[in-house]
Amino acid sequence: MSKEQEKYLNLLSKQYKNKAETITEIINLEAILNLPKGTEHFLSDLHGEYDAFEQVFRNGSGVIKRKIHHLFNDRLTSKEINTLATLIYYPRPKMSLILRELNDTEKNEWYRLTILRLIELTNFVSSKYTRSKVRKQMPSDFIYIIEELLYQNNAQIEKDDYYNEIITSLIHLNAAQDLIHAFSKLIRRLVVDHLHIVGDVFDRGPAPDKIIGRLKENHSLDFQWGNHDMIWMGAASGSAVCLANVLRISARYLNLDTVEESYGISLRSLAIFADEVYANDPATAFQPKTQEHAEETTTELQQIARMHKAIAIIQFKLEGEIIQHHPEFNMENRRLLDKIDYAAGTISIAGKDYLLTDTHFPTINPKSPYTLTPEESEVIHRLVSGFVNSEKLQEHVAFLYSKGSMYLRYNGNLIYHGCIPLDDDGSFEKLLIAGKTYSGRSLLDQFDRFAREAYSQPDGSEIKKNALDYVWYLWTGETSPLFGKKAMTTFERYFIEDKTTHYEKKNAYYQLRNNVSTVDKILVEFDLNPDIGHIVNGHTPIKEGKGETPIKADGKMLVIDGGFSKAYHNVTSIAGYTLIYNAYGLQLVRHQPFTSTEDAISNETDIVSTRRIIETETSRKMVKDTDIGFKLTAQITDLKALLLAYRSGIIKEKNV
Repeated sequence: MSKEQEKYLNLLSKQYKNKAETITEIINLEAILNLPKGTEHFLSDLHGEYDAFEQVFRNGSGVIKRKIHHLFNDRLTSKEINTLATLIYYPRPKMSLILRELNDTEKNEWYRLTILRLIELTNFVSSKYTRSKVRKQMPSDFIYIIEELLYQNNAQIEKDDYYNEIITSLIHLNAAQDLIHAFSKLIRRLVVDHLHIVGDVFDRGPAPDKIIGRLKENHSLDFQWGNHDMIWMGAASGSAVCLANVLRISARYLNLDTVEESYGISLRSLAIFADEVYANDPATAFQPKTQEHAEETTTELQQIARMHKAIAIIQFKLEGEIIQHHPEFNMENRRLLDKIDYAAGTISIAGKDYLLTDTHFPTINPKSPYTLTPEESEVIHRLVSGFVNSEKLQEHVAFLYSKGSMYLRYNGNLIYHGCIPLDDDGSFEKLLIAGKTYSGRSLLDQFDRFAREAYSQPDGSEIKKNALDYVWYLWTGETSPLFGKKAMTTFERYFIEDKTTHYEKKNAYYQLRNNVSTVDKILVEFDLNPDIGHIVNGHTPIKEGKGETPIKADGKMLVIDGGFSKAYHNVTSIAGYTLIYNAYGLQLVRHQPFTSTEDAISNETDIVSTRRIIETETSRKMVKDTDIGFKLTAQITDLKALLLAYRSGIIKEKNV
């Protein structure tokens, strides 16, 4: 035994102090290895749509209802199954609706019957876990009671009498509702062992903050950053240009309330500036997109349009400065303010002149078009201060950094939001950074480093400034794995009528990902086995109405843009996809649009979902076949070495 091994085993002996403790842990870990793997749930592109997310999150993409069907199909009606499922999703509001229709005697009977059903269902869904793991998921206030109800010895006492005695006591103590809530929460936690969020919580929808608040409560999850998450992360880290993009998109989708009310960031300086400088500007191209059910008055909508235009012009100026500072970005063609003939009202793009639909640029100096006016500089200064000093936003962004990454290798699969940039011939697209070329996995690793430096490095440092510029590049750059297009034609969409200028050519990846050879090449690049591995991808809505399928490369790649954003529903014809990966294989779940939480609770209208089996395991996948299993196997090897050291006297036992 080497000195290093002996030193490590001595450290391990502090946790397992003697042969008995070591043997017990070896037996425990070996037992865990032979349990079925837990269920993984994949969600992507939530885009602030909290209600739809909450429903899919609570129902496990339909897994809970399928468990109920499996257990109670021959004992409960469809109506009773729907009621029980809705109760588990939303226990307190559903209980309130049910109990208001019952008298005291009926209430007591309902409590008794419901708790018995929840006990049975909990036993069913917890059967593939150790008691220790189940206990860790139990709400702390009811651990003792739940354990008594789940694990009482049926050979010694009559089960029904025992249950009824406990339930009767709970009813008399007015604690039955709390227990039902506790059981419902436990079932939801046990049904989904691990949650993957494949990017883009922010933008378009009204409540990304509520989604992150809910995710923070989840017991086990990871997060792959999306392009929309990245600009919020950049804004929270102090990037003025990312902040400008965030506010422009928020104004476009009538979501400035997220900034002001949810995160407590004042937009007063921007509103005053826009009202003064763009006072008589109709800002036609900057009218918010979602006005049909808007609560804002016409006057308020017009003010938002002016704010929208004001921040867009600031954005174009800030972007022009960054592009000039970083020639390696190869984005000179996106510096457009100096291509405008302000007298003629035209712009020259790729050698062709176009009429501008809006020529009112009161803050642009044609001789120095990328210079902010003093008033614009003051507005940006105040906004940056608001973002970096928002306690709630900083808390949420810290969560994204702690749980997130550019990509994840998990149980043999590769998960990322956008793309792996490819050239037309299928080779990995290269990007020169500080004199060194990066591509494939090394490119994503480098961007991951930049994202973290942008947040963690001291304000004003050159490292932070450079990293923040690369965070913006991740939002809009040609070789960005989060963007995946040749160019972002934001200016053209606002100011040029000719729609050919609006086209954003996608990276070759989006065509080549249909090929098995491309997917295999990517998996090998990330040190994964192409014979058994899959890629889980988000970012691009699947246009099912046009015949597009989320299953690529013979099932080796699955594109699960959740389609939660209502803005996409008329494009996708559905509300997108989620993915389930359990011990039996991969299941793609197709969702119809969600109505409302109130409708789901009152009328038990769950999201209509269709399950499609993608791949079935030849034998049930066990914990020993997973990443956690590999770690546990290594721990067992170490523990066996410790046991041998105890038996040979190399290490002395303690507390014997």
